[in-house]
Parts: sequence; C-alpha cells; structure tokens
Amino acid sequence: MKFIKNHLMFILPLMTILLGIQFYLVFDRMTSGYEERLRDGYSILVVTNEPVSINEFKSLNAKVSKSSKIERNEILQEISIGQDPIDTKAILDALPNFYTLKLTNYLDTNSLEKVKKDLEKSTKIKRVETFGSDYSSNYKLFSFIKFILKVFIFFMATISIFLIIKQMEVWSYIHKERMQVMEIFGAPMILKTGILFRVAIVDALIATLFIVAFFIILGNIWAPSSGVEVVMQNHASIFHNSDILILLFSSLAIVVTSVLIVVFGLHGEDE
Repeated sequence: MKFIKNHLMFILPLMTILLGIQFYLVFDRMTSGYEERLRDGYSILVVTNEPVSINEFKSLNAKVSKSSKIERNEILQEISIGQDPIDTKAILDALPNFYTLKLTNYLDTNSLEKVKKDLEKSTKIKRVETFGSDYSSNYKLFSFIKFILKVFIFFMATISIFLIIKQMEVWSYIHKERMQVMEIFGAPMILKTGILFRVAIVDALIATLFIVAFFIILGNIWAPSSGVEVVMQNHASIFHNSDILILLFSSLAIVVTSVLIVVFGLHGEDE
C-alpha cells in the first residue's frame, strides 16, 4: 500500500501538469477556429474617391487579403426613394466608391489601427471605418480569457513540479542506503542514481498513458454526443495524434529535470 501511495504521489502531480498542457492545446486549437470565424465575419469599410484595386489595397498594408466593391446602385436605391430621375442621376454621379476589406488574420487592436493609418495615407481614400469599439471589446475579452488560462496553468504546473521534486526526495531517502553502498564501490553518479531515473521514467509513461486515454475517450466517445454545441462542433480538436509526442516529451523532461535537481542537491550535501 505504501508502495502504491509513493507512486501516486508522483503520478498525480505529473498528470495535473499534463492535463494543463493538453487543455491548453485543446483551447489553442478551438480558439484558432474561433479566430478564423471572427476574421471571416469582420470587415473594414473604405470610402474612396475613385476605384481602387485589391493590389493597391495590399500595397498599402499586407494584412489586407481581399476587397469587395459595394455597388453604388444598391446604395442609391436606399437614399433616392421619392427622387426624380434627374436628381437620382446626380446623386449617383456624386456618390464615392465603397469597399469592404477582409484581413489575412485576426489582429490585435494596435495592428488594426496600423492598417487604418496605412490605408488613410492614400490620396484616393476618403475614409476608413474599422468599427474599432466593437472590435476592441471583442479582442480584449478574447485576450483576457487566454491570459487567465495561461496564468492558471502556470501556477498549477509550478505547484505540481514542487510536489514532484519533494516526492523525488522521498524516493532518494528510500534508496539512500543502496546509493551509498554503490558510492563506496566507486559507482559513477549516473549509475548510483539510476534507480531514481528508472522509477521516474516508468511513472512518466504511466501518467502520459492515463492522460492520452482520457482525452481519446473524451474526444471520440463523450464529446460527439455531449449535447454541448461548441464541444460537438470541435470534438476533433480535443485530441490529435501529435499530442502523444508532446505529452510524452513534456512528462519525460519534467521527471528527468526533477531527478537531476534532487541528485545535484544530494551531491552538494555529501560534499
């Protein structure tokens, strides 16, 4: 029972870190899709004195991906109701050109302001409307959620790493006599502490296996029939095969680093 408890005290904090890493990967993939939808649904309105091609817009700022001209006849129909044909023609001749611009990606507010300023440098362009207040509020909310998640994962990982190191110290005391005997016979440091590396690596593999299995079940069995629309739409983002390598590398890096910290700490005490 004590043997299992000692291993769980190592595996559980490591699983907590891996959960945080995987949740961040899932969140990043889901928010990338959300960013694409925000980008596709967002347009900049540009009013020009004369026709402007997409290449001219792109030359002003490379973040412009495409442009669509708003036909002046459509605008004329809205503002010329009840007007005489002669007046209607005069209004049409006086109307400027209207364009909606799409961007290459979802920009922060500073980058969006730069796009606006770059476009306004052209003498052909009379006005640029970015609808900045709505865009800014959406972007700030979106950025705040991402920031909170990163801070939470950071603190959770920091606490878990301290727990892992403490458990590694417990293991070092459990195997202290064995390590001292090997040291008497002149065993090198790597051989003397080999038991710590072996136990840590095995537990890292077990923790990784549990997390991988959990997210495979979550993504392929629970999510598609969860009844939660956003989860059902993005169930394919919950787990990718590449996540196995990321989680395995992360767990091994954490345990090896923890062992090295404990080993060098013990070596310093001996001296």
